Amino acid sequence: MAGGDPKPVGVAAEGTLSLPWLREPLSQALQQSRSHALLLYAAQDIGQFDLALTLAQAWLCERPDQAPCGQCAACRQVRQRTHPDLRIVVPEALRVQFDWLVEDDPLSRASAKPSREIKIDQVREAIEWTQRSASSPRGRALVMHPAEAINPAAANALLKTLEEPPGQLRIAMTASDPEHLLPTLRSRVQRVRVNVPPTAQALAWLAAQGSAEAVRALAVTGGSPLAALALHEAGLDDAALDALPRAVAGGDAQALLGKPVAMVLDLLQRVAHDAMAISAGAQPRFFDAATMPIGAAMPALTEWQRELLRVARDAEHPWHAPLLVEALVTKGARCWPVASSTSQRSKGHSIHSAG
Repeated sequence: MAGGDPKPVGVAAEGTLSLPWLREPLSQALQQSRSHALLLYAAQDIGQFDLALTLAQAWLCERPDQAPCGQCAACRQVRQRTHPDLRIVVPEALRVQFDWLVEDDPLSRASAKPSREIKIDQVREAIEWTQRSASSPRGRALVMHPAEAINPAAANALLKTLEEPPGQLRIAMTASDPEHLLPTLRSRVQRVRVNVPPTAQALAWLAAQGSAEAVRALAVTGGSPLAALALHEAGLDDAALDALPRAVAGGDAQALLGKPVAMVLDLLQRVAHDAMAISAGAQPRFFDAATMPIGAAMPALTEWQRELLRVARDAEHPWHAPLLVEALVTKGARCWPVASSTSQRSKGHSIHSAG
């Protein structure tokens, strides 16, 4: 998604999900009463983590009736992450992003480099926790997000617990693509698919968040309201998004400067995808066809897309963001030699005129 993982939105005060499109998959997950381990997955980030947290809250609620009541002591403790029978395992990088740091946490030091993986030590500590006695008859809930971040050693350490959970332990895991997980892990969980919300529902929710004009943002993010909201909060409204492909073709990175690197990479990959689709005679998927520049060379687009993927894989590298963004846009502009040269002539004329 654009911009990386958002902070969890959580549930409203009365205990209901604040993301309305998650209510149906929550009901579906709660009906899987015979399964102790669920994998909640969606191609886009549309709130799987929020769903997992709400599911754990329902499991631990003192007044169990499908959705959590939101009023009992257990529900309040889950929302505050203080429930003794709840364990949430996320990569160190997400703990920093969510601001889930305790006093004297080594991750709070500027020199610390938080990991984007769920490590074997984290899993071992969670397994040891699952083997203790629960403080209530409702059992225990373990939330792991995202499952793709569990490194192979940690995944192998988790298998026995998934197959033979101690006591009344229940596990909720999230994922974007189950096929990226180890087959031995996939075979031990029950899958619950989370569908992208209908466009009308997504737009209504975005309007309620103050993003009334978000049709292009929703399309660019593949239908994820959370990612569309992140774009608007970063200052990329629909007009800016419609102008982006031609700006990139002209080598103009101004609209992307100061934005999170993950968001920039995501947007540039989508521009590259649609440009390749047009070059192959197909329709663009994310941007309006009328806003896409034409005349791109397929070999150059392929090389640019490859470079974007390479940088995305090295997301933990301490990039100098402005220079990186400028370099990626400059390389993208070379895919449209006519647009790029026209833009450069225009800039040169403006400078000459100003002098």
